[in-house]
Amino acid sequence: MPLKMSLSEIACHDNVIKLALADEAATEYFAARLSACIQPGMVIYLIGDLGAGKTTLVRALLNALGYSGRVKSPTYTLLEHYEIAGLHFRHFDLYRFNSVDEWEQAGFRDEFDQRNVCLIEWPTKAQGLVPEADMVITFEILPNNRILEIRALTQIGRTCLKNFQNLF
Repeated sequence: MPLKMSLSEIACHDNVIKLALADEAATEYFAARLSACIQPGMVIYLIGDLGAGKTTLVRALLNALGYSGRVKSPTYTLLEHYEIAGLHFRHFDLYRFNSVDEWEQAGFRDEFDQRNVCLIEWPTKAQGLVPEADMVITFEILPNNRILEIRALTQIGRTCLKNFQNLF
């Protein structure tokens, strides 16, 4: 079955798209399309339960851009850096994040600039510290698939979402 067939659009509104992902191949297809729309400086929140596919999406996104190294969850390190296709990615996993002091000591504030693309798992753990998102991707686990809701919150997010839609 073609990869596109394992991904189906189930809703589309002005600044929101909902997609059903049937399998990991659909996640890879989605990530490949999204990778063509990512812009430097974007902040993307990844929301979902443990095991929902947040790190899998980051891995697929980086692989779609040509990254061939190991992409691991930054669960214990809180942050992993990647440079690929002229973009600087910062993958945060704030599940184990504990304090404002930890944020300041790690220098995380400096990672949010107009150059880095910041992908943030568990952003609510650092509420008030992380910048507002340009896009929020929410994962919902269902018995036979996953539902992704992609919500654009800023102009750069809306441009990315519009460009994403034009790839279908």
